[in-house]
Formats: sequence, structure tokens, C-alpha cells
Amino acid sequence: MRAFLTPVVLSVCAMANASAYQLKSGGDTTVNKSGANAYSLPAQNLPLTKRLDFSVGNSFFRNPWVQAPSTTDARDGLGPLFNTNGCQNCHIKDGRGHPPEPGDSNAVSMLIRLSIPAVTSEQKALLKTFGVVPEPTYGDQLQDFALPNQTPEGQVKWQYQQHTRTFADGTVVTLRKPQFSITQLGYGPMHPDTMMSARIAPPMIGLGLLESISDQTLLEWQDPNDSDGDGVSGRVNRVWSIDKQATVIGRFGWKAGQPSLMQQNAAAFHGDVGLTSRLFQSENCTDKQPVCNQLPNGGDKEVSDKILNFVEFYSQHLGVPKRRNIDDPKVVHGQQLFASAGCAACHKPSVTTGLRDGLPSLSNQTISPYTDLLLHDMGEGLADNRPEFAASGREWRTPPLWGIGYTQEVNGHTQFLHDGRARNLLEAILWHGGEAQSATQKVLNFNRQERAALIAFLESL
Repeated sequence: MRAFLTPVVLSVCAMANASAYQLKSGGDTTVNKSGANAYSLPAQNLPLTKRLDFSVGNSFFRNPWVQAPSTTDARDGLGPLFNTNGCQNCHIKDGRGHPPEPGDSNAVSMLIRLSIPAVTSEQKALLKTFGVVPEPTYGDQLQDFALPNQTPEGQVKWQYQQHTRTFADGTVVTLRKPQFSITQLGYGPMHPDTMMSARIAPPMIGLGLLESISDQTLLEWQDPNDSDGDGVSGRVNRVWSIDKQATVIGRFGWKAGQPSLMQQNAAAFHGDVGLTSRLFQSENCTDKQPVCNQLPNGGDKEVSDKILNFVEFYSQHLGVPKRRNIDDPKVVHGQQLFASAGCAACHKPSVTTGLRDGLPSLSNQTISPYTDLLLHDMGEGLADNRPEFAASGREWRTPPLWGIGYTQEVNGHTQFLHDGRARNLLEAILWHGGEAQSATQKVLNFNRQERAALIAFLESL
């Protein structure tokens, strides 16, 4: 794997006198407050003159949308099929979603992606711009809510299958793998070869900084053929940009299926809330769901360009909370173990953002996101067997780790990975396979004190 040239590499040596950027994961954007609102604050270096734009974007992200027609015409057009009526319902306090409890059919803050294999030439042509072939009746995402007196697409039935992993010292950990199905289908049967993938909402912090990492850096990080023989072969996803009408590098989503925050946000408005925009101009019904044509909508662009711009600015400038306890010897030891296990091969500890026109707060920031934004084969245990653009059914984008230690106080739970199966950080580590199998095996050989140090380091982020 080629060493990246411009990013500043975070030392894994003793950190008794930690540098400013190690404390400030988001560089000068880093938020100095903790607590339940740690994910919801503007970048620390955002000028006061721009904080009104941040607040306006926050209002459209936080407040609910309503059925059209309505006197609240700036926020009408909800549905008719949707997963939620507002972004904040999934990204709770701008944080991490969670799966439903077994027996609970309400899947708010989690959704189910749908697609079918590309077999015909027409279906294969769809892969260039959609990345998948949508399920013919229900599209590429299950909407489990509908407007009053209308029929939702279906409900998620959720349960777990359990198995154990054993550490070298004999400690046994029980892992759970979700088993789900779709019941109460509202518009007929699904295609028999439908592929499904459960996804919880990821945290919103630091997204503008991740968008500001240069394409060149990502290309230098990737090593698709594992030319250095270290077992890690990350690669960029190649996805369709609606604005550019071209294939570009993907960055956002669990499989890096979206190229920009603008498109990510517009796609969420469309799929999750049932709202059209300049990027997604058709209602989110298929031709087998006449409900979209039968009910009033909120106009040609239910989410105006002005609103899209405000929400983009908001999502770009949510600050990353500062690290805690970085001088604690236990945390220092845990960081050394993190590096020695090989975790930093994918969870890159430091990088410098590029220059962004009109976005000075995000430009030239030395940050510690602990991600490479690349796709990695994570093994059969985590596979959803649902390809998306260039990502295979076993590949996932490396999720950033910054701010992960705040999950409990912000969201009231510690459920991790793409479908929330891991109930704590240790379980999340043990699910790593494929390219991460060597690192996981090293962790399995850690004793109790070493495991505690590793978790203390992660909780310090």
C-alpha cells in the first residue's frame, strides 16, 4: 500500500504531552463541549456571520415535514410512502441510529435497502447510474410508513441468531447476527431474488471534513491488488454524480455509494421522507404503486434548491467533539495496541484536508477521523451479499471512529456496525473478518487488561 505523502501521520509513541491535533480530532472545527448535544454543535471555527445559515439548515433537518397541501408550504409534500417525517428522527441528535427490538415492527432510524441481480442488458445498464437494480415493485428502499389512510410498503420482522467467540485467555463473548424479513407487503409479492440490506443511520459529525479530503489522497491510500502484501486491499467506490453527470469517487453511505453531501442529503430526502428535489425529480413510487399519482404533492421540487443548500451547509459544518482522557496511561497503551494490531491500516489516524472554495472552516485542517473512506472486504460474517456500484456484497466503507466514545451519552445506546448488531465496541471488533481478520486475531490474543486499554482508547475518541 502506498504511503500517503501530504497527510500528517499520528504518532503511536508515548503521548504524555499530546499535541493539539490529537486532542482536536476535527482540527480547528473541533467542538470543546461534551454531553447529550455533543454531535449537534457548529464547527468551532465557523464565523458568527455563518452561524445563522447553520441554524436555518438545522431547522430544516430537525423539524417535521407534513402532507400536502398545507399552509406550511415550505415543508409540505411528505410521502406518500416514507420511513420518517424528518431527518432528525433517524439521525437522533445528529447521532447514530439503532435497529428495532425483536418483535418491534417500527424500524425508525434503520432502513432496508432492496435490489435484484442484474441479469438482462437493460438491468445491467442501470448499474452505471443507480449502482443497483431496484426491486420492481418496491424500489431500492422499503418504506414502512405511509400517509393516513394509505398502505405502507411493508413491515420489518427482526430477530437475532447468536454465536460465540473465545479469547485466548478463555473469555467467551456472545455475538448476535440479525435475521429479518419483510411482512405485510402492501403492493404484492417481491421479486424472488430480492437482495436486502439493513442500514442504521450513521452519525453526522465531521462530514464536511470527510468531503474535503482530496481525491488524490484517497487514490494514494487505495491498494486494490494488495501490492505490498499486507492483506489490506482497500479501494475507492466509483459512483454516479447527478450534478456532474459522470462517474466519480464515492464517499458517503455504508458502501460509499454517494459522491457528495448534496447528493447524499437529496437522496435521503427522496428515499426516507418521500420528497422530490432538483436531483431526484420523480416521486419515490414505482409504476406498481399508484398512490403517488392519486394524492396531491408539494410541487415540482418539494425540497427547494434554497433548502438543499442550507441543509448541505448544516451537514458540512457539524463539529467533531474533542477527545477525552488522552494523557491517561491506559488510553495511551490502548492506542499503541490499536496500531500494533493493524487497525490503523484502514482506520487512518490522520490526514490534512484540501482547499475548499467558499468553505474556509473546512480547508487545510489536520484531522483524525480514523477512516480511509475506502471499501474493504470484511468477510462473510458481515457480508450483506448486495453489491452497490463497485462495492461487492462483502465490502464496506471504513466508518470514521471520531466521536465514537460519545455514543452512549448522545444516543443512549452503544449499538454499532451497519445494522447495529454489535452491542458494544468489543463486539464490533470481533465481527471484523476478511481483510481485518489478522487484526481481529491479534485482539483475540489480548489479555483482559489489554482489551480494556484498547476500548479505553476508542472511547477517548
